[in-house]
Amino acid sequence: MASKNALIFIFITIVIDSTGLGIIIPSLPSLVAEVANVSIDQSANYYGLILGSYAFMQFLFSPIIGSLSDRYGRRPILLMSLFGLGIDYVFMYFAPSLFWLIIGRCLSGMFGASFTTASAYIADISTPENKTKNFGMVGAAFGIGFIIGPAIGGLLGNFDIRAPFLFAAGLSLLNLIYGTVVLKESLAIENRREFSWKQANPVGAFFDLKKYKSFALVFIVLFLLYMGGMAIHSTWNYYTIEKFQWNINDVGLSLAAVGVCIAMVQGGLAGKISAKLGNEKTALLSMGLTFITMNAIAFATHSWMLYLFMLPYAFSGLSDPAIRAIMSNKTSESEQGELQGVITSVLSIAEIIGPPMMMAIFHFSVRLNNPIYGMPFIVGSVFILSAVFLFRRIVRKN
Repeated sequence: MASKNALIFIFITIVIDSTGLGIIIPSLPSLVAEVANVSIDQSANYYGLILGSYAFMQFLFSPIIGSLSDRYGRRPILLMSLFGLGIDYVFMYFAPSLFWLIIGRCLSGMFGASFTTASAYIADISTPENKTKNFGMVGAAFGIGFIIGPAIGGLLGNFDIRAPFLFAAGLSLLNLIYGTVVLKESLAIENRREFSWKQANPVGAFFDLKKYKSFALVFIVLFLLYMGGMAIHSTWNYYTIEKFQWNINDVGLSLAAVGVCIAMVQGGLAGKISAKLGNEKTALLSMGLTFITMNAIAFATHSWMLYLFMLPYAFSGLSDPAIRAIMSNKTSESEQGELQGVITSVLSIAEIIGPPMMMAIFHFSVRLNNPIYGMPFIVGSVFILSAVFLFRRIVRKN
């Protein structure tokens, strides 16, 4: 019962946290254009840099956050991250220039590593049998946040493109108060370990990957999956605005619809599918559907088609909890934070490289005589297909 209550607490925490993140997405391109004094189209040159700066700081700080949570427990580190996010949204609300907006996104990356601690928290309170289901609940919570967040952000952004950031700050600080009152510690004192800078810094963590050598190819699979996913995460706003003439409200509603689908799939189906197929086949099914859906989005000719493809795209979220469960089940309790930190750092590399690359591809493709707006999705699907073949090889080998 205690584990169930703890899962509910962390679920609500992530819902509130991801709502704050989702709120700013629809208006962020417009804010970038404003502070850089350029058009929306030209802001694409800076948007990848904004996203990459966030990911770079996550890459640096995720192992530190993970290792600190292994030493001091999940609760204080998670609350610290929530406080930092709230202050950062206020900072971004007042950002007067592109430079200060980048600084704000760097701070977000530092404290946005809260999902590393949340994943370790889930690992602490889960059994090997229900880890995929519980990691899926994290994805469902994120999806619910993206139902609420972008819809609110789209509406607020139509009145004032900075208003969503102030609203997000309020949500994060409300989340901090909620967590302070109800969030219990999940890591027993006897399962904690000493903090080590060698293990906590990202370079040291990668050199120390020999302890996870059995996961080496799995880390590459996760990297390829997230590189492919950057096509959607980086260019969705620009793709829909350029190809279908959507406005901020349209973008917000579409992201809310995606959130509904993700919440349905990850919250209702992740555990059932993994129980029936196993984690390996669940991950392969998810990757295959992602490959097909990304190509379908790339060649969509009408905006209503994007809504049609959202439900199968939501299955893309099943691969992450399935793969995390596989790795977590083979890792000791005292190292769950470190493992989740290393995973986040690996994924952050994709988030550093992916957005500038996908935005550059989009920027190039729309300037062709016959623009190919969906080119980033085609390139992204190639990364996904590579992950499918590599993961199949891993499964067959083991």
